[in-house]
Amino acid sequence: MAWQLTNRCDAACLTCCEDSGPQRGWPDELSSAEALDLTNQLIAGGVPYVAFGGGEPLGVAHCWKIFELLAAAGVGLKLETDARHIDATAADRLAELPVQCIQVSVDGASAPTHERVRPGSDFAAAIGAIRRLVARGRAPQLVFVPTRLNVDETLATYDLAAQLGCEAFVTGPLMRLGRAAADWDRLACSPEEWQRASRALEAHHAAGDRRLQLAIYPWDIQAEIERRLASPQAMLLVVPNGLVKLMNALPFAVADLRRQSIAEAWDTYRIQWKSTEVAEFVRACRANPQLLGHANETWMLGAGGRRDR
Repeated sequence: MAWQLTNRCDAACLTCCEDSGPQRGWPDELSSAEALDLTNQLIAGGVPYVAFGGGEPLGVAHCWKIFELLAAAGVGLKLETDARHIDATAADRLAELPVQCIQVSVDGASAPTHERVRPGSDFAAAIGAIRRLVARGRAPQLVFVPTRLNVDETLATYDLAAQLGCEAFVTGPLMRLGRAAADWDRLACSPEEWQRASRALEAHHAAGDRRLQLAIYPWDIQAEIERRLASPQAMLLVVPNGLVKLMNALPFAVADLRRQSIAEAWDTYRIQWKSTEVAEFVRACRANPQLLGHANETWMLGAGGRRDR
């Protein structure tokens, strides 16, 4: 399961897939009691792995109780974060949990570049958090999103990840979602620019210290939704108000965990991936990529039409 605990974040990153930000929390987000109840349902249902993103999951006060309950039940954990909340105390707590993957977003090798792409973020805080995690044996993955504003620092950011002792450098083409979709012409590298950057990165990795893993996502968002239509992931995406979506690039919601069980949501999820409405929307996005601008909406399938949150 992928679980977005909140849509709120301290930063307003230009490339945010979810259009999160300081004033972007949803008014109907799950309460602490509801979130903890859902956590217990996940455990009882045998969900083996939960990836937390957002918004900023560490900005939610009850996140630690959720992590601890899942960890005690043997559920694998992943955390996607801007790391500003990972002070020494938080780093100690994460080190005590069996977190399988921590991803920290760093979008440049220098503070000016990183903070230009991620307004409201703190480069020094992210780097300090990475150092604290590495010191505690929880080396994170550094995630870099290429744009016209930072693509020239791709190799330097890779070198920074290696210097800091990160586990991996994770990147891929900019996804046409959220804010990036709204400002696509200004932000997106051309396919040729991205190909040059990714080839240079692969060569740089091959010639250097290969203890740092390199992961380059192979598809743009259009290719991904077409592949997922043919072969969906066995993963429910739960957004902050408890609705279950097919994936973050599509607007379709298929279940409401405030009213339905995990088992019911899973059955509906598998059925709705085969729906005509979803297939037609995915095909239409090829001819009209602006349809991807609806990704952050929630259109309830099987409920007599669209219902946006």
